[in-house]
Amino acid sequence: MKKVFTLALSLSMMFTAVACSTGTKTSTTAASGEPSKTATTAPSTAPSKDPVKLRVAWWGGQARHDYTLKVIELYEKQHPNVKIEAEYAPFDDYWKKLAPQASANQLPDVIQMDISYLSQYGGKNQLADLTPYTKNGLLDVTSISPNALSGGEVGGKLVAMNLGVNALNTTLDVNTFKSLGITVPGKDWTWEDYDAIAAKAKAAGKQIGGFGVRHEVFFPYYLRTIDQKMYNADGTALGFSDDKPLVDYFKRYQKWYDAGYILSLDKESQKKGVAEEDEILLGNAITGNGWSNQFLAVANLIKDRPLELFPLPGRNGNKGLFLKPSMYFSVTNNSKQKEEAAKFISFFVNDIEANKLIKGDRGVPVSSKVKEALKPLLSPNEVKIFDYVAWAEQNSSQMDPPNPVGSIEIEKLLKATSEQILYKKTTVEEAAAKFRKDANAILEKNKK
Repeated sequence: MKKVFTLALSLSMMFTAVACSTGTKTSTTAASGEPSKTATTAPSTAPSKDPVKLRVAWWGGQARHDYTLKVIELYEKQHPNVKIEAEYAPFDDYWKKLAPQASANQLPDVIQMDISYLSQYGGKNQLADLTPYTKNGLLDVTSISPNALSGGEVGGKLVAMNLGVNALNTTLDVNTFKSLGITVPGKDWTWEDYDAIAAKAKAAGKQIGGFGVRHEVFFPYYLRTIDQKMYNADGTALGFSDDKPLVDYFKRYQKWYDAGYILSLDKESQKKGVAEEDEILLGNAITGNGWSNQFLAVANLIKDRPLELFPLPGRNGNKGLFLKPSMYFSVTNNSKQKEEAAKFISFFVNDIEANKLIKGDRGVPVSSKVKEALKPLLSPNEVKIFDYVAWAEQNSSQMDPPNPVGSIEIEKLLKATSEQILYKKTTVEEAAAKFRKDANAILEKNKK
């Protein structure tokens, strides 16, 4: 949720909570915008005179909403002819709102995009190819590496602009570890180490952070550590050859659950994904698992003890770990002002003053110029994120291709499978066999 970022690159991958209230900011008229036919030098920076209305949508927590609105105000000040209508929501609500808009061909002009949905929206031709705008200079990519750009490609088209890079991590409450007499692990820790830590934490009245309902993130990581993949190369079937990986993964998770090492499903289901609900913050857990950019919101709320970022456990953690585009901005194909939408994305990615507000919340910035400018401004917790991302770049493997069409349905299936197992509605072995059958039936549709 990477590229090689030295400390300079370690710019700002902060943990922000994925959640919070929805809202809107209104505007006015509209303009059109297909890409300019001339793909030569960058266009003039002088703002156009025609009034433009853009709808921009994203998910996130309140902190993200607040600074994004400030970035929008900054853009509107520099482009007085542009009025931007903001649409935002927590992660789950965001996609629920986007789906009917997509069906009605009424998507916002710019939408925040996640890698899990990239093939679904890009494969259905709902996202515009940004390549013409990178060529004519409306979307400035001169300080962005080709590798950072390639993460937004589907079918040979650049349908999403990478906003930053993330790496999976386990957050450790180091002071509480020490106060409970639990040895802080090294970066090469194993699943067995995590089992032992969980048992000691439970004996002291604490828990460890589980994977919540995000098995679609952590099971593929586990697969990578054992040289397996979630999907095959053409997205027509699961990539792991038998049921053993899923059985082994869920047997350990079921053991954690039954022993009370992790939060119950009932309590997990009540969470909205905001940092204020984090179990480390509440004093109930000594570890948590997530993406590196999600670290900051929790770390900043805890004033009395430091948190540290560690890699996830696993004997081949360097195979499991990867640098992932945290999220993207895409221009939708139904937009009537694609050029103006591309200009806004370019501003968001490249403008120094805008990124002083963003400060890597959406991942370590992809622009080298932005990273360099932000370095002196980082807080101690931000430095931890940057250092971790820089370390991860040197201790990770290439990320898997974007998930195939049907993966969202499979993610829901995996969540349901987990619930069936943890509620003892079925055995792990039966659940694994059924998951394989049902998942492959979904992916079968991708065969030509």
